[in-house]
Amino acid sequence: MQVRLAFGKTGAVVQVPQTAEVLEPRFAAALPDPAAAIAEAVAVPAAGPPLVELARGKKSAAISVCDITRPAPNKLVLPAICSALEAGGIAPENIRILIATGLHREATDAELDEILGPELRGRYWVDSHRAKNLDEQTHLGRTEAGTEIYVDSRFVEADMHLTVGFIEPHLMAGFSGGRKLISIGLAGERTIKRLHSPLYMRDAAATEGVFPDNPLHRELVEIASRVGHHFMVDVALTGDRGIAAVFAGEPVETHKKGVEFVRRSTLATLDEPADLVVTTSGGYPLDLTYYQTAKGVTAAAHIVKEGGTILVCSECAEGVGSPEFTELVRTSPDPEGLLKELADRPVAVDQWQAEKLAMVTRKAKLAFCTPGVPEADRASLWGPVYDDPQGALDAELAKLPAGARVVVIPEGPYVFAQLEREPALV
Repeated sequence: MQVRLAFGKTGAVVQVPQTAEVLEPRFAAALPDPAAAIAEAVAVPAAGPPLVELARGKKSAAISVCDITRPAPNKLVLPAICSALEAGGIAPENIRILIATGLHREATDAELDEILGPELRGRYWVDSHRAKNLDEQTHLGRTEAGTEIYVDSRFVEADMHLTVGFIEPHLMAGFSGGRKLISIGLAGERTIKRLHSPLYMRDAAATEGVFPDNPLHRELVEIASRVGHHFMVDVALTGDRGIAAVFAGEPVETHKKGVEFVRRSTLATLDEPADLVVTTSGGYPLDLTYYQTAKGVTAAAHIVKEGGTILVCSECAEGVGSPEFTELVRTSPDPEGLLKELADRPVAVDQWQAEKLAMVTRKAKLAFCTPGVPEADRASLWGPVYDDPQGALDAELAKLPAGARVVVIPEGPYVFAQLEREPALV
């Protein structure tokens, strides 16, 4: 049978065995009028007062939005937010929009048009967060667990702090959205490194779907509350990246409601683990780099059997990733050696995705259809590398014994895949 994998901007159709099981999220239907739903959610929030009331008496506002690696519908959501802020008395020149890059690179001019559109860019102040510039961060003390809190000063100094994003299963925080747009997206390098250190990366509760009893989630909430997180608007997405639901209001309670909706709409379970899991990195923009590809692998690790194989198909049009991550990949031929090395040294930029991949290799073999990874770097990946999804699938199927169980997850990390009785991933 034919299955369309989320792969780059256009997808890839592959022929899979008739006996293969396809795990699809139970995406909710798209809202008939998303702009009206967003405006209604801002005016009548899920928790807390309306945004226009919160804005009264305030002089400035800062809004954190996702960067190009996330398919957040900023151009649809932001007009309703900015309109409410202006109706509450905040002048447009005092509304800042910050691209929550975390430790990713700054947004290009073309990407800003894609993220925001020229109209929003022309009306409001817009810039990217730069986590490595310590002089642009404000130090806000330490969390109870000891994380030093550095957050973009341009956000901290505003009277109001807002976030705009979407909610999906997340390989470390349980689910994305809400607090993450501040505590990682706008955090300083020192803070991000601590939150992505082995202390959290190797905690079995810091993984997809674990919420709220997730140590990283708790740390993110504490950081966001220290900054002051006044209002959020997150959406749930449909299979074609339309808007299925809108969650707006006081961030902690509103985010909980959004997570429960997404959990119900993305959960897919198996009774027994698979010999081969064919997955993706979710297509564009999440599969722009090999760095982001780890999310598809870790999501699939929950349903592969011990000694099984995960084949991830990710276009990687921009190659491996940041210079730091690329260097780590090139110098880490042995996953066990990498895990030992990372446990014994200070945290380096972007080491966490490699660490999560290395943890998966303790359970399963890896294979990659990552055509954008340069030929010179392919030997450094921890498994065979293919250029074509169908060729990759055929090659990995040929290695299986008769009667092997094959599971396909076309949407990769957008599916919350679990065994009915899921063992902890160690």
